[in-house]
Amino acid sequence: MTLLNKEPVQRVSKIIKEFDQNLSVSVLETSARTALEAASSLGCEVGAIVKSLLFKTDNKFSLFLVAGDKKASLKKIKKNIKFNDVSMATAEDVKKITGFTIGGVSPVGHLENVDIYIDNSLHRFDFLFAAAGHPNCIFKINFSDLKKITKGTIKDITE
Repeated sequence: MTLLNKEPVQRVSKIIKEFDQNLSVSVLETSARTALEAASSLGCEVGAIVKSLLFKTDNKFSLFLVAGDKKASLKKIKKNIKFNDVSMATAEDVKKITGFTIGGVSPVGHLENVDIYIDNSLHRFDFLFAAAGHPNCIFKINFSDLKKITKGTIKDITE
């Protein structure tokens, strides 16, 4: 079975194709589990890699799309989005809520609806690369389309 046939990758592929026929999932020969690995595999700046991070926010889960060269700031998330309690989701929660394993969490195609917040520093890049349901699968998208496809809210959430 090829990686493109895996259910989580198929889920992402269907959504991005429905959004724009020109978007597609690419399989990398090397792992893109971390932003650094992905950037090395793609030959791009680390900041152009979209990290999809699930947090428990008050009594629900929210997904934060963060530039690969930045760190999510709990202080800014609390202040700029008005959450009282923010903590990283467990690996089990990530799998249950998104349907993806850590390292392959896509900005789209989650099993449950989550609010999505996009790091405003991602606009620096002409193209972004996001996980597509598996650590070796990615898709390329521009900032404007990332905002549209995720219906995400742009915020200052990194340090």
